[in-house]
Amino acid sequence: MKIYVLDAFHEAGVELARQHAEVVCWPDPQVKDWPEHADGVMVRMTPITAADLARAKHVKLICKQGVGYDTIDIEAAKRHGIAVSRTPGVNSEAVAEMGMALALAVARRVARFDRMLRAGEEIVRPRHLGVEMTGKTVGIVGMGNIGTATMRKWVGAFNARIIAYDPYVPADRWSDVPHVRAASLREVLSEADLLTLHVPLTDETRHMISRDELALMKDDAVLINVSRGGIVDEQALYESLSGGHLFGAGLDVFEAEPPAPDHPLLSLPNVVATPHAAGGTSDTQVRSSLRVATQVLDALAGKEIVNRVA
Repeated sequence: MKIYVLDAFHEAGVELARQHAEVVCWPDPQVKDWPEHADGVMVRMTPITAADLARAKHVKLICKQGVGYDTIDIEAAKRHGIAVSRTPGVNSEAVAEMGMALALAVARRVARFDRMLRAGEEIVRPRHLGVEMTGKTVGIVGMGNIGTATMRKWVGAFNARIIAYDPYVPADRWSDVPHVRAASLREVLSEADLLTLHVPLTDETRHMISRDELALMKDDAVLINVSRGGIVDEQALYESLSGGHLFGAGLDVFEAEPPAPDHPLLSLPNVVATPHAAGGTSDTQVRSSLRVATQVLDALAGKEIVNRVA
């Protein structure tokens, strides 16, 4: 059996795979030949195209580390009978932590104050004051594993009022926690002091936050995106922020990654950005790497494929 590891994975999962199969691992240049030789594939961010899948004659499973799988042509995988799975839930707490960290960094101007102090700039208190989050309304779009972890953190730490929107989960989701279940995205946008996004990137969610949606938000609201870059219309967000609407934004993801150093949003003092690092703690990398390797090895052993998306 041959397992191809297309991206940098924590050694724990790579070593587990090596105990049971021949492994070709990035950055070995031979990794690019995976469609011709692989029985199983471990992948993080490398795009897998229809052309790749058409050449993949022996692949039984492609396992994507993480929740999102928009980098894989799922329809092509189905056409060619190639199973695709993912690892949901492994990094939920880490992503939720990063979302909260970005929100606080924006609301309390942590990164901005740091830059100003280092540059010797004058800090004028009335003009540069931050906003508190205790007791504020947190709007959560997406009530899956990460959205749930996010909700519990804001309720537990800040006694936040929660308003949530997710048309695809049962009505009794979060029945043990006081919250408002919004009937529409518009309802969340107009009420949230903090809007935090936790949805996959699909045709339905692409640019779900654009000019019209941003215009509905409060002038002093904070927007957080730790899901996928394409969910937010970046040009519309730049226009909104540079025009004085919204208190600020925290972004872990961009439509093109990494964003160019001259990306307009990176020029704004009320934007805090991180390099798609929300799930990237040392703890989650060990767990995720082992989970991916285990799922691939199980598939090659003929066991049931779990967390399957194709």
